[in-house]
Parts: sequence; C-alpha cells; structure tokens
Amino acid sequence: MKSIIPSEISVPEVQRLLQSGIGPRPIALVSTISKNGANNLTPFSFFNVFGANPPVIAFSPSRRGRDGSFKDTYLNLIETNECVVNSVTYSMVEQISLASTEYDYGVDEFIKSGLTPIDSDIVKAKRVKESPFQMECRLLEMRSFGEGGASANIAICEVVKFHVAEDLFVNGIIHPDKIDLVARMSADFYCRASGDAIFEVEKPLKKKGIGYDQLPEFMKQSFVFSANNLGKFANIERIPDDEEVKEFITQIKSETLTDYEISEEAFDRYQRLGNYKYMLRCALDLNLSRQQKKYFLELTAKMALEKNNTDFAWKTVLYSNQIK
Repeated sequence: MKSIIPSEISVPEVQRLLQSGIGPRPIALVSTISKNGANNLTPFSFFNVFGANPPVIAFSPSRRGRDGSFKDTYLNLIETNECVVNSVTYSMVEQISLASTEYDYGVDEFIKSGLTPIDSDIVKAKRVKESPFQMECRLLEMRSFGEGGASANIAICEVVKFHVAEDLFVNGIIHPDKIDLVARMSADFYCRASGDAIFEVEKPLKKKGIGYDQLPEFMKQSFVFSANNLGKFANIERIPDDEEVKEFITQIKSETLTDYEISEEAFDRYQRLGNYKYMLRCALDLNLSRQQKKYFLELTAKMALEKNNTDFAWKTVLYSNQIK
C-alpha cells in the first residue's frame, strides 16, 4: 500500500486524492443572492447531512485553488446568511456542470445554465424549479481552515423548509429510482444513484445479529462465500437448529416442481436464472460426491442469500455440513 503525507505533495495532488478516494459524493446545488439582488447558482460535492433535530446540513465553498480567492457563494452567504440547497438529478447533470463554470462575480448562473429560478417561501435566495428536492436554509456558522488556495470553508446550515415533489414517494419513502440522483466521483466521473446501482442492506436496528465471530468455522473457510456473504449470514439473531434444518430439507424434497430437471447442466441453468429453490432440489437429487454436493449446496445458499432469503440460505448451508 502506498503511503502519502499531504505536506509532501502539491495541493492539486491532495485534492485529486481526496476526490478519488472519497465518493460518490452527493451534490449540493446551492443558490444564493447578493445584497444587491444578484442570483448565484453553484454545485458543491463536499456536502452532506449531519443532524435532524434541528435539520443541519453542511457544504464547503472552499477557496479557489488557483489564487485562494473566495467564491461568490461564500461571499453571498456571509452577506445574507441564507441559501437554498437543491438536489441534483440525472436529468439536470449537464446543466449543473455548466453552472460550475467560474463566471465573473454577479453573472447569473440560472441564465447561463438554463435552469429556472422560482421564489422561496422563507429565504430570499431562489429555488431551482427543475430540482425535485429543495431545502431553504439559514447559515448557522461558517468555519474556515487555512488561508491558501483550496482551503476549506464549511457552511453549516439549518434547513427551515423542505420542498419535495410528491411523485418521489413510495410507501412514504423517497425512492432512489424516482429521484434519480447523481453524485461526483474523481476527475470528470459521475455516479448515477438509481437502477442497477441501487441495492439494499438490512439495517440491524431492531435486532442484534449473532456477529461474525459466532459463525461456524466451516462457513468462514468456504471458498464460495464472500466477506459480504458472511456479514449477511452474521446478521441473523439465532442459528437454526438441527431439527429445523431437517424439517426444511424434508419439505424441499417433498415438493412437486414444474418443468424440473435433474442434471448438472440444469443446476447451472437454475443458477443463471437465480432460482435457488430449484438449485437446492437439484443439488439434493444429483448423484454427487460429498465434496461436490457440499459445493453445490454452498452455491445454492449463496444465491438464496443474495436474493435476500437468509433463512433459506442458513438452513441450506447447515445441511451442507451435515451430509456424509
């Protein structure tokens, strides 16, 4: 592993390391207004949420790298203590990139980017009509670190009003596919946070998992299971007992399956289709050596786990260690 001391490399190199290793970063499209009424609109990817009571977010209008000068967003915030932070969606990303251009002070990036300013209800800064998630904010504190180019200014803001498009909600939650956010990576790279990029990991909030240390040793030594697989196995509250495993296997063997075939080729086909129930039945019915059967059962458990049927996966893998 390469070790790097920031003070021994250039500031642009440090910046590139941070932007490459920390991501994807959400984008705050920040609207401010000067005391003279001039609109400003700029995206910042050093941005996140830090509390809900009160709702606190922060972003960094850092100094310009080339000369250490302050950005318009910083100057306007210091003058007015207000802003609007708008989320950035895939349908807006090219306009957002255009808004990041360093135009002269006083140039209206709403006009340059083609985005539409609309009035806010509480603050004077404009909202972005095209953004489906908008936050009217007041500046709580501006913290500064360093004085040279690319030094940090951290704008800590309280959200005083949310504006959210109603069609984003699915069962009371903003669904990733509906909002279709984008995030910044390194250089010119972005990340689209929807579709195949989205997956679910159950939060262990309402239960206490057994933990990795309680997993049977044969599972840890498996060449089939990844570290992620083992972590998911360890999030169960109780390991099924032998009687539960026996009843499970008996039930699987007794079921009548439609269009079911018994062959290694069929097992591979079921695996490609993600049909772990047919995989298990096939692994049980095939005439295999103990090691090969164990391998097929572990593959089945892995597929069930990746399809979020953890109970099925546990009973399958426990049975794999019981076969003679």
